[in-house]
Amino acid sequence: MGATELRYVIDFAHIDAANVAEVGGKGAALGELARIDGVRVPNGFCVTTDAFRRMVGAVPPIGALLDRLARVAAEDRAAIRALSAEVRRAVEDVAVHDALAAQVGEALTRLGADGACAVRSSATAEDLPTASFAGQQDSYLNVTGPDAVLRHVRLCWASLFTERAVTYRVRNGFDHRGIGMAVVVQRMVFPDAAGTMFTADPVTSNRGTVTVEAGWGLGEALVSGRVCGDVYTVRDGRVVSTAIADKTLVALASPGGGVQEAPVEPELRTRPALTAAQAVRLARLGRSVEAHFGRPQDIEWCRVGDDFHVVQSRPITTLFPIPPSEDGENHVYVSVGHQQMMTDAMKPLGLSFWQMTTPRRMHEAGGRLFVDVAPLLATSAGRAGLMEALGGSDPLLGDAMRTVLDRDGFVRTDDDAPGTPDASTSPPTGTAPAGEPPAGTAPAAPPAPVDADPALVHELIRAGEASVATLRSRIRDLSGPPTPTPAGPRCSSPSPAW
Repeated sequence: MGATELRYVIDFAHIDAANVAEVGGKGAALGELARIDGVRVPNGFCVTTDAFRRMVGAVPPIGALLDRLARVAAEDRAAIRALSAEVRRAVEDVAVHDALAAQVGEALTRLGADGACAVRSSATAEDLPTASFAGQQDSYLNVTGPDAVLRHVRLCWASLFTERAVTYRVRNGFDHRGIGMAVVVQRMVFPDAAGTMFTADPVTSNRGTVTVEAGWGLGEALVSGRVCGDVYTVRDGRVVSTAIADKTLVALASPGGGVQEAPVEPELRTRPALTAAQAVRLARLGRSVEAHFGRPQDIEWCRVGDDFHVVQSRPITTLFPIPPSEDGENHVYVSVGHQQMMTDAMKPLGLSFWQMTTPRRMHEAGGRLFVDVAPLLATSAGRAGLMEALGGSDPLLGDAMRTVLDRDGFVRTDDDAPGTPDASTSPPTGTAPAGEPPAGTAPAAPPAPVDADPALVHELIRAGEASVATLRSRIRDLSGPPTPTPAGPRCSSPSPAW
């Protein structure tokens, strides 16, 4: 395989997470998925971002339009709509170089020249751990033949400039020129059922729950939200809840290419798309994918007969972070800020200062501080004291704590365990900044009172004014005349610290 071919087309077998700049987030994820034992990924290749930049970047009108687009504010929806439409039309008309056409043709031959493909966009700022661009760029299913594939490659390039995608980039500080577009070309799978899977509950952030959604046929109608699917909740290797939907529509491959929707046959509308055993097996597959990527995943899958294929995986970006822990134990974290009616995230300086003043270890997550109360919950005395303290100050927090305690085996209780904190000596929540002294230590003596001296305030003001005057004198010749002092009375009292 020559250097030019590597630049324009890369097979999945040669792709991993290090290739994001060349194949985008979706392409890199598919390359990684193909490396996981037990995970079946339909074979394919990626048209690289280098092809996009060389062919799209060589058209002068597109560059001029991007310059204009960069100066538009996110609130100016009319301008974004008009300019992004012009960019898309220009990109769709870009001529494909012979080298790219030849390499795509060779790659399609390796897949099977007459086989249908899925042609899917893969931007370099897509499916990232810290940003979700899901659904902003286009994908096309059931595309057959080199000419049709190349035409849809250009359509994927153009979808980088939809109104929605442009607005999202402007609001989140992404440079239009700094983002490249690769295109995934993948062997098409015609499934009996398809859907999505979250390896953590996207609503409650429960990492112990896998949520599977399933519908008939291709997953296009389900993923786009045009139809509801069956929902299976899997925990600890068993299905704990099932909600079977009235599945009215199914997406099917159209004989002439593309996808068409059709009504579901009456006898299939309320029939489960998965058995309980299949849902559990799928959840196990999801855990393997999650373990490989090291974080909870949003996975798209399809089922052919009794075999599962994974066609996409991206990080779940909406989960609240949890403090890192490597001891393998369950932990129960209580927010320090909420106990102090400070519900907003704290600045790094505030976090650092609070950590310096507390006698108890606190954990940081999402700009907030948490105390692990699991040791207190291990004893009956600790549980009683903690529930009284938390339930009395915040009924919702008390209810949440009772829910945690109701989970069998989540909190290990052993009243006789050595070293287990006792509620009578340990602070109940550790949520005050200064807190109580550590368990087993005598209370510190109160500090000696300080006599108030009103003259100290005026002395500090005079010292501050003298310092400013000295600074103005020193920089007068360096930066020109000093800024004029505004007319009117001057403040005679110190400014607040913040």
